[in-house]
Amino acid sequence: MAKPPESPEETENRQTLRRLRGDKGLSLSERIVSKVSAKLYATPLHAMRLRGRYPLRLQGVPADPVPGDPAIGERIVAGRLVHAGHTGFVRDLEFASPGHPLRWREWADGWCWLRDLAAYIPEVPTAAKLAEPLVSRWLGRFAAFEPVAWRADIAGQRLLMAFSHAPLILSSSDQIYRSLLLSGIATWARHLDRAAFRLPDGLGKAQALSGLWAAGLLLPGGEARAARALAGLEALLPALVLPDGGIYSRAPIDALRLSELLLHAGGAAQVLETRPPLVFADALGRLVPALRGMAMGDGIVGAWAGSAPIAADALTRLSKQVASGSALSRGGEHSGYHRLGAGKTILLVDAGPPPLARMAADGHAGTLSFEMSDGAERLIVNCGGQRGLAMPLATALAEGLRTTAAHSTLVIENTNSTRIRDDGALGLGVETVDVESRVSSEGLWLEATHDGYARRFGLLVRRRLWLSPDGLDLRGEDALEPAATGAIKRRSARSFDIRFHLGPDIDATATVDGAGALLKLDSGKLWQMKARGGALTIEPSVWVDPQGQMQKTTQLVLSGSTEKGAASIGWSLKRAGR
Repeated sequence: MAKPPESPEETENRQTLRRLRGDKGLSLSERIVSKVSAKLYATPLHAMRLRGRYPLRLQGVPADPVPGDPAIGERIVAGRLVHAGHTGFVRDLEFASPGHPLRWREWADGWCWLRDLAAYIPEVPTAAKLAEPLVSRWLGRFAAFEPVAWRADIAGQRLLMAFSHAPLILSSSDQIYRSLLLSGIATWARHLDRAAFRLPDGLGKAQALSGLWAAGLLLPGGEARAARALAGLEALLPALVLPDGGIYSRAPIDALRLSELLLHAGGAAQVLETRPPLVFADALGRLVPALRGMAMGDGIVGAWAGSAPIAADALTRLSKQVASGSALSRGGEHSGYHRLGAGKTILLVDAGPPPLARMAADGHAGTLSFEMSDGAERLIVNCGGQRGLAMPLATALAEGLRTTAAHSTLVIENTNSTRIRDDGALGLGVETVDVESRVSSEGLWLEATHDGYARRFGLLVRRRLWLSPDGLDLRGEDALEPAATGAIKRRSARSFDIRFHLGPDIDATATVDGAGALLKLDSGKLWQMKARGGALTIEPSVWVDPQGQMQKTTQLVLSGSTEKGAASIGWSLKRAGR
């Protein structure tokens, strides 16, 4: 089997991406600030600071850019608040009951159910008869500080939902109820005047500041508040959105959520007939093309860095809402994701180190994995992820999806390339990824190396990929090479597997010589894998789709062992016919 070309005519890019060493999540000082702040918010002193006049009305009602789920709205009408596999019964609902899981509390206390109710009952008077009693009950329970309900990110979300769905909750002729609600809105904004700025950088802080900024626009006399919140966002967003449009956590679902958040908050300016801030447009103009560049041929963004696959309709809706997001981002100079596309074939490669523990507590150990599609059919996938799913997965499955073995990449002795700590955060492992990508008349070429196994086994992992100009021929080589350190560890032979998890509805049949497999797609297309230097087996696998449904699939596994501290397996995937 021929190797990928070694000297293409044009060099496109060379780079090294590094992960900060010694990252252990939030610092001690940040954890102390969080605990002290929570205690301070519960004191009479903070309650006194929150006193003030309440507005008589809102200055506008911005649109909610995210459609609700009519099925959830129907359940609310039936007397059930259902989210993340948990049900709260409206008849005797206690929002703060310890029996409610945190994910349900975040959804319920953020009033996200308002968009679901609005989706099921578009007639405002009818929907208001159901929404207002729930809001009244919530206000009666959380008039004073409570750690979850008043958490800064949740309070910011609640403000945005209250503004966008004001007709559902402020249509009542009951002046006492209206006063309590408007007073609550003003009080949450005063709380965020302090609490939003004390959060560590991340999506939660963006949520808190966005809600605060919208409150500054839509509540009378909020000019100074809006200016402070905008200054906070102008400092935060460049840290969250990378120059190439990648997201700080490397999880596509976070890029989607931040995009929707900025559109939601930006609606507060539009309803007042002004433009959203330039920092909003700049962030969206980078986020959306990068997300589109991560979509495979079926329009679905795959499972990367803790993210569940993102359905095609969500990406289509987002693209229509962001005029500046028409261009397609293909390079991963900062995010580490690289797209190779030719003919009807698309490859997306994770050629970046995992995110910092402080940025993503549920990241994946899938460095150098790739996904591949032929037209609208997924050929190679990663097994899935949990963040972004409406329903939580079984604990064992969710933990298994994070492992290196659940990704289409090389794994040594079934150990993760980056450790997954007992607390769920990512530990030591991949710190540096060197990448070189080239393009020429001979095709597209990518070479990447990671050091995730250097300390434990004294080995570096190198993956080379080449895609032909017509997209019908993919050739690869996965190699283990001696690292600069760990000479003693290299003396032992190390077993390894290269896994290729197949997409759904693919029939895999091993060839007679045991060195390859024939892959028949649901459409009837045929791809053939051939390998040299390792034994090929076909094993069971799974793929968790954007709806959280687990589909049984298969995987091709190339197995080998190091000899004198090195090993190499070459392989190819070729389309039969056109």
